[in-house]
Amino acid sequence: MIITTKSEKSFDTDRDLTAPERHILQKLFIWEAMASSLDEFRQKVREALLRGWNNSRPIEESDGLKAILADLEERVILRLALAPDA
Repeated sequence: MIITTKSEKSFDTDRDLTAPERHILQKLFIWEAMASSLDEFRQKVREALLRGWNNSRPIEESDGLKAILADLEERVILRLALAPDA
């Protein structure tokens, strides 16, 4: 999958991320849409990175994952700001 951030950086998840990073990212895409606050989303990111892939071990973020997660945070902020009950 190719992910292009708001700053127009493109990442090929097969090439630029490790398998554990891809696994974590899949979960965080769901939390991007479900988190009721930015703090909740950030907590889910921390938990995912600490648990790793199937609770194997903590994951260190590559530069690519860091950029993608920053973009996801911005998308959470925008979604929450545009929510009808915000």
